[in-house]
Amino acid sequence: MLNLLAAWVGFALGGVSGAIPGLFFHNQDWLGGYTSWPRRLIRLAHISFFGIGFLNLGMGLTGKMLGIESYAAASASMLAGAVLMPTVCYLSAFKPALRHLFFIPAGAVLLAIVLFIERMV
Repeated sequence: MLNLLAAWVGFALGGVSGAIPGLFFHNQDWLGGYTSWPRRLIRLAHISFFGIGFLNLGMGLTGKMLGIESYAAASASMLAGAVLMPTVCYLSAFKPALRHLFFIPAGAVLLAIVLFIERMV
């Protein structure tokens, strides 16, 4: 159930994280222009809320549909990825050296998928 809640919270945060920058997107020079590093990372953070939200939704619904009783480690790892990915995106937008931390949320999501597949078979 926690993954389903995380999915819908992620979708809501994705909406908010798109609406706020959307107020400024008409300004071509906002955050250095469309192709600037900060603007690209803010867009990546926005879409990561939806992308990992869909992964949480899939995990929660698949777990229920297949009757998988316990996948706590996979769930925790996916939740960590859901929090860390947009966090690293936003931090990297303004401190580019932090881009080296992307392996942490990406690894958390990958670990979650591998652990969940292991519970399925």
